[in-house]
Amino acid sequence: MAGSRALNKPGEKFSITTLSKAQRQKLLARSNGRGALHLAGHAGLVLIIGGLIQARIAYWPLLLLPQGILVMFLFCAMHESIHRTAFRTKWCNDVVATVCGWLVLLPPIWFRHFHIYHHRFTNDPTRDPELAAAKPNSRGAYLLHLSGLPTWWFRIRSFAGNALGRNREKFIPNKARASVVTEARLCIGLYVTAFAGALALGSDLLLWTWVIPALLGQPFLRAYLLAEHTGCAEVADMFVNTRTTYTSALVRFIAWNMPYHIEHHALQTVPFHKLAAFHRHTRPYLKVTENGYLNVHRKIWAGLD
Repeated sequence: MAGSRALNKPGEKFSITTLSKAQRQKLLARSNGRGALHLAGHAGLVLIIGGLIQARIAYWPLLLLPQGILVMFLFCAMHESIHRTAFRTKWCNDVVATVCGWLVLLPPIWFRHFHIYHHRFTNDPTRDPELAAAKPNSRGAYLLHLSGLPTWWFRIRSFAGNALGRNREKFIPNKARASVVTEARLCIGLYVTAFAGALALGSDLLLWTWVIPALLGQPFLRAYLLAEHTGCAEVADMFVNTRTTYTSALVRFIAWNMPYHIEHHALQTVPFHKLAAFHRHTRPYLKVTENGYLNVHRKIWAGLD
């Protein structure tokens, strides 16, 4: 796919060793405070809008879409937490990963091993688990992908397979398989308990503040994630196989700064709140960038049959 701006210096590549020790220490400094503040803003919006929906304020159905986008983008909070860069303290990362993973149907222990492999083999068509399901190669497949239906089906199947102990995915080490099984069973048990409780109480809280919004918000998360690597070269260089997308402060906020995606792949131990600062060092070397997600998707669409 053509159309990304070349910003690199010809013949030069970025190296972390070009930064001073003080610069590296500053970039890698994690913070419980910054993580808590960002999470409070994101989760606070979910709770406020969810409260307005449940209160049935005037035109409340219009709030279902923003609620869904905010809920589904809790994936980004989970993503940062499984990297253990959202907070300085390990247990804070683990708690947030567990709660957010449950809300987006993505068990964090399983996802952490999946994601480690993705970083190790980014855009490698034979080893990157993100490419186990082929990226859309036609306009029909693209629209189906954005609907989120294949993602929901995959997650339900994955949960069932994990819970039954049938998971044989190569990115899960043998020592972690028991934990993956236990995690899936606990998550399913909590889903059953939550919905059984709602039925017993005659409450539609979960339906209108979580389930329907999540269905509406999933296409926006799919579109965001599709932009990270689609159309990038299938090579080992993260400055070529990954895309940084320049976007609004609002999108950067709900995505926990992950639009700076080359930067994240270049040094995944940089916490989310330092990625903009890291970008100032890497920008001259970036090879695959785009101004806005609409531009990314226009070019993806143009390249499909």
